[in-house]
Order: sequence, then structure tokens, then C-alpha cells
Amino acid sequence: MLLANRRKFVQCMTLLCVGTLTAGAVCAAPSEDARYEALANGFIERLLTTHPETASALGDHRFDSRTSDYSLRGVAADRGLYHRTLDQLAAIPAKDLSADNAVDSAILQNELRGRLFDIEVMNVPAREPLYYNPSQGLYILLARDYAPLKQRLAAVNARLQALPAVLAAARHNLKNPPRVFTETAMQQNKGAISLVREELDGYLKDEPGMRAKLAPARKRAIAALESYGDWLQHDLLPRSNGDFRIGKENFRQKLRYALDSDLTPEQILGSAEAELNATQQTMLETALPLYRNYFPGKPTEGVDGRVVVRAVLDKLAEARSDNANIVDKAKQKLGEATAFVRAHNLLTLPDDPIRVIVMPEFARGVAVAYCDPAGPLEKNGATFYAISPTPADWSAQRAASFFREYNDAMLNDLTVHEAMPGHYVQLSIANKVRKSTHVRDLFTSGTFVEGWATYSEQVMADAGFGGPETKMEQLKMRLRLIINAILDQKIHAGDMSEQQAMALMMDRGYQEDGEAAGKWRRALLTSTQLSTYFVGNLELNALSRDLKAKTGGDAKSVHDSMLAHGSIATKYIRRLAGL
Repeated sequence: MLLANRRKFVQCMTLLCVGTLTAGAVCAAPSEDARYEALANGFIERLLTTHPETASALGDHRFDSRTSDYSLRGVAADRGLYHRTLDQLAAIPAKDLSADNAVDSAILQNELRGRLFDIEVMNVPAREPLYYNPSQGLYILLARDYAPLKQRLAAVNARLQALPAVLAAARHNLKNPPRVFTETAMQQNKGAISLVREELDGYLKDEPGMRAKLAPARKRAIAALESYGDWLQHDLLPRSNGDFRIGKENFRQKLRYALDSDLTPEQILGSAEAELNATQQTMLETALPLYRNYFPGKPTEGVDGRVVVRAVLDKLAEARSDNANIVDKAKQKLGEATAFVRAHNLLTLPDDPIRVIVMPEFARGVAVAYCDPAGPLEKNGATFYAISPTPADWSAQRAASFFREYNDAMLNDLTVHEAMPGHYVQLSIANKVRKSTHVRDLFTSGTFVEGWATYSEQVMADAGFGGPETKMEQLKMRLRLIINAILDQKIHAGDMSEQQAMALMMDRGYQEDGEAAGKWRRALLTSTQLSTYFVGNLELNALSRDLKAKTGGDAKSVHDSMLAHGSIATKYIRRLAGL
């Protein structure tokens, strides 16, 4: 999973004048491309000025000491900006733009419509407590050494001073969120307190002169977070009666913006249900030789295929990590996957640094791992492959279930997805694609990003990485991405219950109880996001086949071509590649 919502920024406006700007120079009428580029760059500049945390994540550190306006006034300003920009874009015909700018204009318009849908229809500021989590805006200033620590801590101090106002806006704006949203916000708020009270100490030890300077803002921030936590628990939670289901029509519209795909919900669901059956059959065929090896003498004729698959998965679960070694083991897997990609010449690898880290506590509660790449303007910025240990309050039984799910063979596949050659590779390459604006950097396609990561799992497993054991877990993950799309639609556009969802995940997807319980919660929190994996996987497989058929190239040339245009929806890559 890619850590949502980040990256990229534009440094300067496109000059519209032709010739040397001397006294008496004449400015020619701007071309439509120049008009578009000036408009897009101007919008991005305004967006990052008013959303400083986003700018920091992209590597533009001009606004590190500022914080977004989370009040309703700030929301209204965003809404006005999005409407004005859409109207201006509509006045520049796509047919008069270069192929790349026409694609970027379409991406920007889709993004703006999606943002307006979130404000005007979904009413995110009133519905989603996670919208106000201040932790990421602090963490991004500390996590990367983009400037001297003293300078970064000064920016942290400024954002700590603004933190009470963010939480005050949350109290004013939040009305009737779904209960699961508030419960997750309570969990993440504890992580925010830990970040300010405890984790910040680790940085202040290296810059002790800043401790006294930060003390007042830090004290007020902790008090505000603790008070906010009490408010979440005792005020907002009892009245958190909103429906987590967004409804059939809202789902249809939001899905169109989230995927930027021409597939309908009905087509996606039909394909997912067919793929579920086909993948289960492939999984049985992969499991049978392993079963015969693990259980010599046991008959396979007439045995229920699900029994065979479950027995093999149970055997694979015996080799697993724990909280003490999961991060070190992930580092080992990353090294092995990197060597494999190079040995098999699967694609051109970037040389940007990548670090395996423990997932910060404030970010936990949605996914077990994520990839957090450096922004495209971040010089020498590392990508973080974050792994989440089990929470301290989990029982031994639940923790064991978690690590059965993320056993050694599954960790191979997870590392492929999040890092090599998945998210880390794809996003690092995307950061270096030359563009006339930073639209593609700011507004990445989740469908392409997750599609590439799941496609990478297939490529690596089919090439033999980790042997048949990892192939089993890759197929299990494929079942998961298929079931993700089914859950997403049947929960938010239907009436699927938790019991039905758990049965689907555990019986047909072979998921452990802990993983299935976490996925149910994630499905409630992230409507339409879970569909990106399956749709992206379908579209990336089709793109790979069609590029190979057109060019006759080997795996490396095909994969390099697939990644050559940045993180954009597959339909745009097809357009630019002449497919």
C-alpha cells in the first residue's frame, strides 16, 4: 500500500513571453500549451501554499513552518479554487494541446472533480476524523535529513504551535461520523501523543539547545491532544452514528474519480467473481506438489481442494517472524529481491536509497505495511518501507495469528509489492520522468501504482523468486486483491455484513482471523481504495501483453516502457504509447 497522498511540487511559472525581455520587447500571444502550463503551475503553487504539509512531503520546504487551514473557511477556499480551476481548464480544448499536456489536463480535471465530490457530496470535513490527524505534518519534518536538524525542529515548533487550532477545527466541524472512523482516530491520536511526548525526545537529544525553545509549544500540543482524545471518546464517539456505507450511487461516482478508468462497477464485480474461481484453481494446482512433499503418503484423489490448499498454507505459516525480528527479516528479503531482479534483468533499477523502518504508531490501524517515497524535489531523499509490528495491547493469540499470515514466504511477496520491484521502484522512476508541469507528480493514479505492485508480485513469482512457497502466497495475495474489490463494492454499494465479509476472506481467501478483521475495518474506512488493486492488476496485465505484442520486446524493455510515463492511469499510457 502506498502511503496516501503526497509528493510533488512546481518551482516556477512558465514564461509566456517569447524573446528576450528587454525594453520594448513584444510578448507573443501564448500558445494553448503555454496557457495550460501556466494555469496548472499556478494552481499547484496556490495549492501548496495553502496545504503546506503536502508541500513538505513533496520536498518543497518553503512552507515547513505553516499549517493548513482546517476551518470551514479553509474548506470554502479550497472549494472555490477547485471550481475556478475547472472552469479555466474547460476553456483550453484538449485538441489544441500536446499529447502529454492533454493527458495532464485530463488528470487534473479528474482530480478536481474528485476533490469537489469529497467536499460537496461526501462532506469529508464533517464525516472523517482521520482528516485532522496532525502527526504526518510533524513526522515528515523529522524523518528525512533534508536540512540541519535545528532548522527542522524550528519548523516542528511552528506546527506544534498551530496544532491546537487544527484540533479546534475538528471539534467544530465533525458532526456524525461512522463509529469506526472515530475509534480509529482515537487510536491514532494516542500515536500522535507518543510522537510529541516521546519520539520527539530522540531528536532533541541530538539538538539539546532546541529543547527549551520547543517546550512551551510541546506542552500545549500534548495538552490539546489529550483533551482532544477525551473529546473523541466521551463526546464524539457516543454520537458517531453515521453510516460507513456510502451508498450505490455515491460509490459509482467516487469509484470513477478514484480509478480514472472506463470500467463500470458491474464490470469490475463480474470480473472479480470470475477471477476468484480461476485463481483458486491455480492455487490448488500449485499446492498439490507441495502437499505431496509435506505429507507423503496422504491421498489427494477425491480430497476437497480447499483442504489441500489450507494444509499447505498452514505448513508455510510455521516459518514466521515475530515483533523482535520482523524488520530485520524484511531487510533481508529486500536484499534478496533486489539481487533476483538484477540477475533476471527484469527492468532498469533506480539507485535511490530505501530504508526498512518500523511503522510509526500514529500511522497504524489501516495497513500492515506501506511504501513512503521521497518527494521528487527531495535531494537524496530515502524511500521508507514501513512494517507494522502488532500493537502492544494485542493478545498473544492474536499476534500469533498476525505472524502466521505474514510468514516468511508471505514476507517475500509483501517485500516485492512494497519495495522491489513494486512501489519503491515504480515511484522512484516516476519521480524522474520529465514533465512540463508537476500534475503527474501531485496526482498519482492509485490504480496504476497498486496495479504495478500486484503485477510485480506475479512477475517475480512466475520467475521463481522464493520458489513454489512464495508462489502460493502470491496467489493468496491475488485472492486478496480480488476479494478486496468484491468487499469494496458489496459493502459500500450493498449490504454485506461483517460476518459475510469474514467468511469470504477466511473461507475463500484463506486469510487468518486477524488479517480478515483488519481488512474489514480498512474496507469501512477507505471506500473505493480497495478496488484499485484488482482494477490496476487487470489493466497492467493487459498493458504488458499489448506492449509486448506491439514491440516484441523482452521483459526489461516492456517493463521500462510501462514505467516511462509516471504514475498515470493505464488508459493514458495507452494513448501516449499509441496502443
